[in-house]
Amino acid sequence: MPPSATPGIPFDDYVQHDATGLAELVRSGDVTPAELLETAIARAEAVNPELNAIVTPLYEKGWEISKQLPDSGPFRGVPFLLKDLEFEWGGTPMKSGSRGYQHYVSPADSEAVRRLKAAGLVFFGKTNTPEFGLTPYTESKLYGPARNPWKTTHSPGGSSGGSAVAVAAGIVPAASASDGGGSIRIPAACCGLFGLKPSRGRVTLGPRFGELWNGAVIGHAVTCSVRDSAGLLDVVSGGFPGDPYGIAPPVRPFVDEVSREPGKLRIAFSTQTLIESQPVDQECVKAVREAARLLESLGHTVEEVPLPYEKTLVTEAFFVNVLSETAATLRELSNHLGRPVRRDDVELNTWAQARLADGFSAVDVAYQKRRWNTLNRSMGQLHETYDLFLTPTLPRQPIPIGTYQNTASEQRLLKLVDSLGGLKYLNGSKIVNDLAERSLGYISFTVITNMTGQPSMSVPLHWSPDGLPIGVMFAAKLGNEATLFRLAGQLEQERPWFNKRPSV
Repeated sequence: MPPSATPGIPFDDYVQHDATGLAELVRSGDVTPAELLETAIARAEAVNPELNAIVTPLYEKGWEISKQLPDSGPFRGVPFLLKDLEFEWGGTPMKSGSRGYQHYVSPADSEAVRRLKAAGLVFFGKTNTPEFGLTPYTESKLYGPARNPWKTTHSPGGSSGGSAVAVAAGIVPAASASDGGGSIRIPAACCGLFGLKPSRGRVTLGPRFGELWNGAVIGHAVTCSVRDSAGLLDVVSGGFPGDPYGIAPPVRPFVDEVSREPGKLRIAFSTQTLIESQPVDQECVKAVREAARLLESLGHTVEEVPLPYEKTLVTEAFFVNVLSETAATLRELSNHLGRPVRRDDVELNTWAQARLADGFSAVDVAYQKRRWNTLNRSMGQLHETYDLFLTPTLPRQPIPIGTYQNTASEQRLLKLVDSLGGLKYLNGSKIVNDLAERSLGYISFTVITNMTGQPSMSVPLHWSPDGLPIGVMFAAKLGNEATLFRLAGQLEQERPWFNKRPSV
């Protein structure tokens, strides 16, 4: 880190401001971008060795950006981190959590990154993510586990785990994130943050990607405050030539919605277990029921309903999508390497998922994708009666690191079957069915809106008796982020969480 003419601002002052507040300090001349960056880097150096949030420090790049900022922008001078997946920052490594991409350098900025730069954000590193974002926890073999600042033996969730850790620990007030099965909302819930997954088509993945996971993946951010999330979405919203999806622009800036009254909303809620092997933890049930009572006290109509979908839409229809997309990811990796991917290029589970996909026919993949329509219609019918749908974000409290890693016997079995070329024949077997339930049971609530494309947000309204954050989740109609931001703004006023900080 190069010497600065002036020290950074005190951390205790820095952490009292969200990104919007820090940008206001820069505009007023009370602080400089260099002072903010120096404080952010000092905080990273202090806590990152324990938390493993930042896996690619790019401090020199940060200093360069801080000296070449645009003259204006809603977040001018605010330190920011990019998730090491999908967010291409030209001239910097993007390893996607995988050994196979250790030597990949982004040739140019993705459009979302270009827009974030134009807003005046100062990037200075890349955050931890599981390999290819495939797991709802952040424990790649390449980077090692990210650690939850509320309890460092526990996971921050995934796949945007490193970003959530960095925000919760006060390194930055906001960081980029993406969500293909819950990867914004899961770490937001685990780390006591606000996390909104936008509607399909709201944020471009271009130009490198058109769609990922059949439209399930969307990019945005994890933040401390609701207004930061809204302001950042205003910055990155909008299509790019060639995008496969389009969506109507908002009536007004999202940041203006945060302070608007939501009106009297009709809200359905459910705490029903979807996958029997992973029942909903009673503390997560309590979080939803307390949220329902709060909503009623605010004048909203709240009614309990059964889940409007059944589990095979997750354990079959989405599972086939994950496996086939993993296989496609490895084919792209082969193109990058200039040779076929070998098992030691990726983690064993990633390799196994791609080999399992070999057992599906094109008909299987197309049929399971068509089943997504059943879910679309069910949720569409629910929203004919209700404005929002409330559930737990997760069926469990934040999990200890290693909870979902393979056992030693499972590792041996996978290696043995793979050595015999038999992984593709395991589809329908107990081991694969158990894998589907174990890996997807944890995301049984979040993944629904990835399949439908609806916007959805995790709001940090509850903490367990031992101090772990527990999020509750709201889903709205496609394109209706405005209602979510209005309600989130109301909830933030009623039950403020900004000053709830882990003691890192």
